[in-house]
Amino acid sequence: MLIDLQSINVHLGEKHVLQDTCFEAEAGEYIYIIGRVGSGKSTLLRTIYADVAIESGTATVLDTDLTTIKRKNIPALRRQMGIVFQNFELLRDHTISGNLDFVLRATGWKQRQEREQRIAEVLSHVGLDQAAYAHLYPYQLSGGEQQRVCIARAILNSPKLILADEPTGNLDPEMTEQIMDILHNLSAEGTTVIMVTHNVGLIEKYPATVYECSEGRLILKSERHIPQAEQPTAE
Repeated sequence: MLIDLQSINVHLGEKHVLQDTCFEAEAGEYIYIIGRVGSGKSTLLRTIYADVAIESGTATVLDTDLTTIKRKNIPALRRQMGIVFQNFELLRDHTISGNLDFVLRATGWKQRQEREQRIAEVLSHVGLDQAAYAHLYPYQLSGGEQQRVCIARAILNSPKLILADEPTGNLDPEMTEQIMDILHNLSAEGTTVIMVTHNVGLIEKYPATVYECSEGRLILKSERHIPQAEQPTAE
């Protein structure tokens, strides 16, 4: 089990955001988290990457006990994950190559040649040519291209888990489909993807397991395990 949360409780300030919440994910699953604004969707993701403390219950992510993890060990846990944000969170004063190289150097890649090769690989994986894009800055890219770079950044260290918080929220329909294809293909290759979204239409077009956050609780709405050989695309 990649993620195993059992009866967890989480407070933010005085608000009880997650109550007696249970959530599980296995390798290669694609899981949507839906729900109203403020229902706890993003808090669940933050809990998984150890940004929010768990008050009670049991929680294991990537063989790490989140209830006892020490602050100094959190970066090592996060290096096993990739995180994709709605607003991209790219370094504006770095080129695309610089953004990716920053992550590689921060996660222990010492050899420049190896870093350059890995940057070319992940850009190609998301459909961006290194020669055309590596020297550009984020402001020179469209929203869809920036989100592709964010996914490239997320997979630099071949994570077992990708957490995507409204990754298509700022994109037009065409770019949304391209990003969804990339994420679902990563899942089909064996990476677990957990995606927060408000876009119910995406779930109909790209079916997967669905949980709904409601009144501090997480409810399984539908379940679908996608074989790793399957490559889902838009209808």
